[in-house]
Amino acid sequence: MKLSGKIRKHYFITIITFIITITIITVIWHSKSVSMGNKVIKEGAKAPDFTLPSQDGSTVSLSQFAGSKVVVLFFYPKDESYGCTKEACSFRDNYEVFRDAGAEVIGISADDQASHQSFASNHKLPFLLLSDKDRKVAGLYNVGKTLGLIPGRATYVIDKAGVIRKIFSSQFSFEKHIDEAIGMIRTLK
Repeated sequence: MKLSGKIRKHYFITIITFIITITIITVIWHSKSVSMGNKVIKEGAKAPDFTLPSQDGSTVSLSQFAGSKVVVLFFYPKDESYGCTKEACSFRDNYEVFRDAGAEVIGISADDQASHQSFASNHKLPFLLLSDKDRKVAGLYNVGKTLGLIPGRATYVIDKAGVIRKIFSSQFSFEKHIDEAIGMIRTLK
């Protein structure tokens, strides 16, 4: 059975529309609540604690900021990749806004300490970059992979009490992570 060009085009458009719709629904759902095994990480839940090495070799725990700072925790796929560089530089360009609001910005990826050192130096990043080589912390926060291939991109705003106040997840809206975080931090003042 041979399909005419019009029918093939219609089927193609229908399939693409379906894929886009499913992607949008997934992104919206994921930005509000992400599951963690049998637990659900959502806005209003306690943020899981962790300890990871930073680009300077020191170890950093989420709990060390409890009671003193709001934490903007952003997970990103890879140092020096286009989207991650754009996102990290946007956090850098707005770093004073975060600091003035009493927030600490922390980036996490599976890259090692040497890669983070180079990335921070190349782009003059003033914030902590933590190495989650085995992606266990990403797993705690259920930052999965896009299409099962690309490590996820998600931002969490965690208040001084350790409660998640904002979750934003978007693989392709790099700068929107910064806008969403700043918007939430301003409500926490």
